[in-house]
Amino acid sequence: MRAGKFKPAPGAPLILVPVEIRRLGPADSLEELTLLLHRAYSVLGGMGFNYTAVDQPVERTRERALDGECYVAIEDGRLAGTVTLGLVDAMADPPEYGRPGMAYVTQFAVEPALQGKGLGSRLLRHVEERARELGAREIALDTAEGATHLIRYYEARGYSGIGRVRFGGKTYRSIVLGKPLTRRTGA
Repeated sequence: MRAGKFKPAPGAPLILVPVEIRRLGPADSLEELTLLLHRAYSVLGGMGFNYTAVDQPVERTRERALDGECYVAIEDGRLAGTVTLGLVDAMADPPEYGRPGMAYVTQFAVEPALQGKGLGSRLLRHVEERARELGAREIALDTAEGATHLIRYYEARGYSGIGRVRFGGKTYRSIVLGKPLTRRTGA
């Protein structure tokens, strides 16, 4: 996705530094990716939410990244953000992720110093567009019900509640949010 195609969410500040969004590659450091996830999720951990990314080991980062298409945002040669796109899985938990035509977002993080500058919105738009290319009709994600700031963030980007789930081992119940993926027409 080129910087020229970027349209910020209403009221979102622009990132003035060029950011490259690309697939995670073999030369990318999974250790660095894991540390980014830890930093980005530390505030949520401090709120009492034991998200997997709060303290997952490098091997878990690898498994989750390989479970879909993992994208990284590179800003000034440094890892600035990440998101993984998953496709429909008949054995999915939550079951909403297994619906026909569904794609889902996981392992989504932006470097804390860069949060609030539009990078997260760019990453979401990137995977939404990729999901469209792959034929998905809808995309979903989940977050803790108590993470109301994240729920508001996703709702401002067109997501709405489609389910609730309590994942094993988690200290919280999650809300599943979905968004229809309309087909792009024209150039």
